[in-house]
Amino acid sequence: MDDKYSNFNEKRMEMFCELVKRYWNGDLKNIDDLNEFAEYIKNKYGFNDYDMPFIRDHIRIAMGQDPKGDEWFGDELTALTSSMKVTQPLVVKLEGPCKQCIEINCECNELGKYESKIYDRLNETVSCGYGDLTCDFGAVADKIEFMPIVDLLKDNDTPVYVTVAPAIVGQFGEDVSMGKLRSAFKFIGFEDMIEVALFADILTIKEAYEFNHLVKTEEDFFLTSCCCPMWFNMIKKIYPEIYNYLSPSISPMIASGRILKKLYKNAKVVFISPCVAKKAEIKESDLEGAVDYVLNFRELKEIFDALSVDFNELRDDDKDQASFGGRVYARTGGVSFSVKTVLNRLEPTRVIKLKAQKVNGIKECKKVLNGLNSRKKGDANFIEGMGCIGGCVGGPKTIIDVEKATKLVNEFGEDSFILTPFDNQNLMKILEQLNIKSIREIMYNDEIKEILSRK
Repeated sequence: MDDKYSNFNEKRMEMFCELVKRYWNGDLKNIDDLNEFAEYIKNKYGFNDYDMPFIRDHIRIAMGQDPKGDEWFGDELTALTSSMKVTQPLVVKLEGPCKQCIEINCECNELGKYESKIYDRLNETVSCGYGDLTCDFGAVADKIEFMPIVDLLKDNDTPVYVTVAPAIVGQFGEDVSMGKLRSAFKFIGFEDMIEVALFADILTIKEAYEFNHLVKTEEDFFLTSCCCPMWFNMIKKIYPEIYNYLSPSISPMIASGRILKKLYKNAKVVFISPCVAKKAEIKESDLEGAVDYVLNFRELKEIFDALSVDFNELRDDDKDQASFGGRVYARTGGVSFSVKTVLNRLEPTRVIKLKAQKVNGIKECKKVLNGLNSRKKGDANFIEGMGCIGGCVGGPKTIIDVEKATKLVNEFGEDSFILTPFDNQNLMKILEQLNIKSIREIMYNDEIKEILSRK
């Protein structure tokens, strides 16, 4: 394999950073500008004229568009402002690297050549929910969704809100607080930053009510976690016989989009994620329209660099939005802990106690699901699954290691003045704006049930 293709993911992110910088500053206005940028990439990384289709396609993917093979640039810049939408497939393949990737020890070769098998398998994987799917040589990549957002951020008539996964804590440095992150997002044009953990608090209450209603005997059990698309889609596609035991709740990400769009007219919502799977989730037929775009932590790092965000110069715009329980959704066991705290408030004398089983990683998830048919009386009755080792803090697009991330998430949760979702007055203010007068109405009010459930 030619060295110019090696470690291409790192080069791809550098390319994306430069692309954002140029587009933001108005230096990408026409085809000539795109061609000049492609020539710049060719020279910077030692490519040659033969590689130009490969370079042009990676520029298109960085713009959230489909590769076109040997085609020259045409309507790419027009498409950014006309459709403003990133379409399926999210994972795309490119010509070039695979023609040279024969003698190296590559997974593609083991599967019988990349073009015929691995691409289909990767798209199936991302739709199921797991997300570390890029090729080190740039032969396969996921579309980046920031370029269509740029014009929205510069449009004073369109409020763009950013919602962030709880796992974002500490990803950009321990000295970069959530308050400074909020200031950074506002600096580049977002209306505000909202913790998705706030919406996790709302869904925690919903799932606690559901558990209380459905688990009445030692034989009953309840499957969660609504926040992980891998777990949800694995059950739906591979274990349909236990699908009815799964909570019908949407994920906190989808809830954030649906609720914000109820509260703020013409709002757009961008979610910041630790994985690629969320890009697929927002395009599911029964969820589409809630969240407009998804960026992952690594992409966001390049955006901050491209736009010269200096965290040392930003004020700490801190707001206590979510409870300890909502914030620890980011790590394995967080959902179980949070639901149990609410359940104890709902039914402190409940006879059938919540007994949680917490699994993480695809292998563990499959193992526990395979064993549900032989579960015994008294076994765990609340089963939480997350596709990544450690939970969302172990997602494939995180920046820091899972142990450090877990520690920082726990500390951030402990910093909250809100002990449980039941104590979250921010949650009550949102419900009041939706004409919900009582927490118990989460289960009985038709409008909020529709907002918080899959269709």
